[in-house]
Amino acid sequence: MPVRPNPLRLHTMFPKPFYKHLLPALLAGLALRLFFIWRFPFYSGDTAYYEELARNWLYRGVYGFYSHGQLLPSDARVPGYPAFLAAIYFLAGTGRKAVMLAQAFVDLATCVMAAGIASRLAADAPDAVRGRVATVALWLTALCPFTANYAAVPLTEVLATFFTTLALLIFLSPAGMEFDRISSKRDGGRAARNWFAGGLVVGLGTLVRPETPLLLAAVLIALWLRHHRHANWKKLEAATLWMALGLLPPLAPWAARNALSLGRVQFLAPRYAETYGDVLPTGFYAWTQTWMFRFRDAYLFTWKLPSQPIELKNVPSYATDSPEEFSRVASLLDRYNRGHGMTRQLDFEFAELARERAERHPIRTYVWVPIERAAAMWFTPRITLLPYSGRLWPLAESYHNNPADFEVTLGLALLNVVYVGIALAAAWFWRTNPGVLLIATFIVVRTAFFTQVQTCEPRYVLECFPAVLAVAAQLFRRSVQGRRAKPVLANSK
Repeated sequence: MPVRPNPLRLHTMFPKPFYKHLLPALLAGLALRLFFIWRFPFYSGDTAYYEELARNWLYRGVYGFYSHGQLLPSDARVPGYPAFLAAIYFLAGTGRKAVMLAQAFVDLATCVMAAGIASRLAADAPDAVRGRVATVALWLTALCPFTANYAAVPLTEVLATFFTTLALLIFLSPAGMEFDRISSKRDGGRAARNWFAGGLVVGLGTLVRPETPLLLAAVLIALWLRHHRHANWKKLEAATLWMALGLLPPLAPWAARNALSLGRVQFLAPRYAETYGDVLPTGFYAWTQTWMFRFRDAYLFTWKLPSQPIELKNVPSYATDSPEEFSRVASLLDRYNRGHGMTRQLDFEFAELARERAERHPIRTYVWVPIERAAAMWFTPRITLLPYSGRLWPLAESYHNNPADFEVTLGLALLNVVYVGIALAAAWFWRTNPGVLLIATFIVVRTAFFTQVQTCEPRYVLECFPAVLAVAAQLFRRSVQGRRAKPVLANSK
């Protein structure tokens, strides 16, 4: 019996034409990331949290924060990214540039894996075509400014994208998605190892970003859509079991630590990254979810909590349905500002306002606002980490006030649309491809989930971009195959 090649080995994943592009593409990608690191380094509020956790863990042996002069253990953030920071601090000190450089190389590894995904999606094509598709994906991801930019900020995105892309690469092996290929015990064992390995990588990714198991949900949905016949139910059960078995080992030590240190079993992290006992403004969040879809409103409303003043002039017209409701919102915000914080009573009244708005307009609340949030996350200039305003409207006024700002914002917005547009076209042409189905399912599941959180940040879909660009590269596969077919057609006349 012939031995099937290991789908994770580079010499079987990439045809030979790919390798002459590997070094130039990675050098170009490194140059782009170094440009962002030296020209546009960025630090967010979350950066300080992760850095404090890493320092306390490495130098004081406690994974937690200081409170009233006492270092206390915490489960507010999963430990994957602080562990990454602690490892860099141990090797190179606590400088942020070392972290950014490490992230640049991690992101370049993600680019190679995205090329592997593109090659897997074109597995039925000739080697020459598959090599070109992988090469296109490599260049697209290496030169994508949106993912490259996040190498210049100490946040979880680069590491989370790495694990997400690696897991997709594992699941996209033939043994993972094609039940028809499982015809013997040996095939079943190979598929089980594949599902377990994918679950294991998702588990590691969950220690970086707690929503990473959404990928497993997408895998199971895609498998069910393709193999929902009764004859395949045992294989679906086996896939579910092996993925779950792979997911648990990375999370079990974290859950055990929380049980021992905090007295509660916590496999992920609290939904709002809160400390145990914090009063959460869930009513206020529910109110903003009935109208908020722009990222800038997170700065003006959500992130002002718990005690910064919120200005009434920033309330958009679509946040209220009548003059009476506007007056009610004005009264609530005035009480919040005068009281210097959100009280339980105020939060309850915001919750009541949210309930009334949802009852009056359920389609708006549960359909249109989530759609607007999804569009805002996907179709954006992605200038969050850059010193540009992101203003485009009105066009003439924005250009007149700051031409450079306008041109950069417009250019990045158009580039984002091009990326998504090419991926959508390629997905349509190759819609019967099981790998395309999996990636599309993952994008839908992840996007739908993040339309329901308290803010709608464009970075929430960044983990999808390597896979999106791998799908986009398939459009080149179509054009190449079309050109190859023309001489044959001409000779047949």
